[in-house]
Amino acid sequence: MEILMVSMAALVASALTLFSGFGLGTLLMPVVALFFPMEVAIAMTAMVHLSNNLFKAALLGKQANPSVLWRFGVPAVVAAFLGALVLGWLSAVPPILTYVAFGSHVQVSPLKLVVGLLILVFVALELSPRFSTLALDKRYLPFGGAVSGFFGGLSGHQGAFRSMFLLKAGLDKQAFVATGVMLAVMVDMARLLLYGWDLAGQHRAVEWPLVASASVAAFAGAYCGARLLKKVTLRSVQAVVTVLLVVVALGLMAGEL
Repeated sequence: MEILMVSMAALVASALTLFSGFGLGTLLMPVVALFFPMEVAIAMTAMVHLSNNLFKAALLGKQANPSVLWRFGVPAVVAAFLGALVLGWLSAVPPILTYVAFGSHVQVSPLKLVVGLLILVFVALELSPRFSTLALDKRYLPFGGAVSGFFGGLSGHQGAFRSMFLLKAGLDKQAFVATGVMLAVMVDMARLLLYGWDLAGQHRAVEWPLVASASVAAFAGAYCGARLLKKVTLRSVQAVVTVLLVVVALGLMAGEL
C-alpha cells in the first residue's frame, strides 16, 4: 500500500510540476511523510528528486554554464551539508509541545513544525508575482548558492531561491534550464551523502523498492503532464495544489498522535 500510494503521488506530483509552479520535492515529500518519519521522508524524496534530475541532466547537462556552476554550485554544496546537519539535529530534538485534542495526546515535534513553516513560506514565495520576477545581480551568485543549498539540505526547498539568483546570470533559456538542473543534482548528491550517513547510523531503513517505484512513476508523470499541458487550466491547478500544501503544512505543524 505504501509503494502504491507514494508512486501515485510521485506520478501526479511530477505531472503537476510542469504547470503548478511547485517542484517535485515540495509536492511529494508531504505524502511520503504520511508513512515515514519526516527525516526519512525528506531523504527518500531527495532520492526520487535526484533520479529525476539525473535524467534531465543527461539530456541537457552539456548546455550548463561552467562559470555559474562553480560560483553558485560550490557554496550550494557546502551549505547543503549544513542544512542536512540541521535536519539531523532537529530530528533528534524531543517534542516541544504536547496537548490533548479529541481525547488523544498530540505531540508537536520541532522538525515537523519547521518543515511545515517552510512549506507555508515557500508556497507564499512561489505564488508571489513580485518574487517570481525578482532577480539579483550575478555578483551575488555565491550568496545565492549558500541560501539555496542550505534550504535544499534542510527541507528540499531550493528551486525558488536558485531561480531568483540565476535570472541575472546572463544565461539564455537553454543554459538557464540546464544550469538549474545541474545545480539541483549537485545539491541532491551532497545532502544525500549526509542523509545516508545519518540514516545508517540510526539504523533507519530506506524502502528501496518504494524509491525505485516512485522514480519510475515520476518519469511517467512528467510524460503525462506534457501530454495534458494544453488541456489543463493553470490557475485552477495552482489553486488546488496551494490549498493542499497549506493543509499539509498546518497538519504537520499541529503535531501527531
